[in-house]
Amino acid sequence: MMEQAELCFPQLLNTSCKKLTRPHSEAILMYTVFSSISLLTVSLNLLVIISISHFRQLHTPTNLLLLSLAVADFLIGLLVMPVEILLTEPCWLLGDLVCVLVYFVPCIILLASVVNMVLISVDRYVAICDPLRYPTKITQKRVQVFVLLCWIYAVFYSFLLYYDNLKQPGRYNSCYGECVVNINGAVDMVLFFILPITAIIILYMRVFVVAVSQARAMRSHIAAVTLQRSVTVTKKSELKAARTLGVLVAVFLMCYCPFYCVTLSGYDLMMSSSSSFFVLFLTNFNSCLNPVIYTFFYSWFRKSVKLIVTLEILQPNSCEANVL
Repeated sequence: MMEQAELCFPQLLNTSCKKLTRPHSEAILMYTVFSSISLLTVSLNLLVIISISHFRQLHTPTNLLLLSLAVADFLIGLLVMPVEILLTEPCWLLGDLVCVLVYFVPCIILLASVVNMVLISVDRYVAICDPLRYPTKITQKRVQVFVLLCWIYAVFYSFLLYYDNLKQPGRYNSCYGECVVNINGAVDMVLFFILPITAIIILYMRVFVVAVSQARAMRSHIAAVTLQRSVTVTKKSELKAARTLGVLVAVFLMCYCPFYCVTLSGYDLMMSSSSSFFVLFLTNFNSCLNPVIYTFFYSWFRKSVKLIVTLEILQPNSCEANVL
């Protein structure tokens, strides 16, 4: 009886996985933390989505990229985090196809989030390093096309990565009650992490160098004519946006790097282990931190949230409200 009690499927004595139990207090803590962060992530990113979508003043190319990132973060809170709570369970009871899908769908969302970060870095690079041609290079329609391509690429890449698993779900399980998928780790590391992170770092290093030189130039021409003052104001706003998005990218790197550093080290992360829980929590927590960064650095977000919370957006012509 004791052996049966330790099996995921006691009726399948020879083919069932063993049920590894964890302390009740640890399980409660994991569920509480993940559920709270999931709810907070969904709520905060929903505010970002409503703000940028509703108010016309916020319909800019940069904010469109932030909107796409917020959609990805919203889906991480709504779909990925609850699924990872299930993956921390000692036994998988939802079948082989669902097992593959709970890896496949989050891969799409997380990759879209990573590619959005790259697009944001490109946007700031052009805005700071080539400001005169920025309005013609980075247009609303072009950004819409790139955002669409970003999500298409995420779906296509994830499909190729999990093709074998989708074709024959459960082929890598060694027993019933296990949820195991197999992917090409080297390819995933290069395309999902190394290339995007390298691009982000190189672009922002260039942005930082140019931003510092522009800041010095602005200080040396403090007594400019009115036209030059307007240009200076524009440059200041672009520099502030670059600084804010730089913080966004830095937080993104701090949250994502531990997972891939552990992967590079060759350490095997079991989904039900505490170490896996912490690394996954840190990765997903990035989606909750992004709206918090907007709150501290963007006055338009604070103003729009106030209008949303007080239900003033339900008033006629509220989309024309001044939130800048």
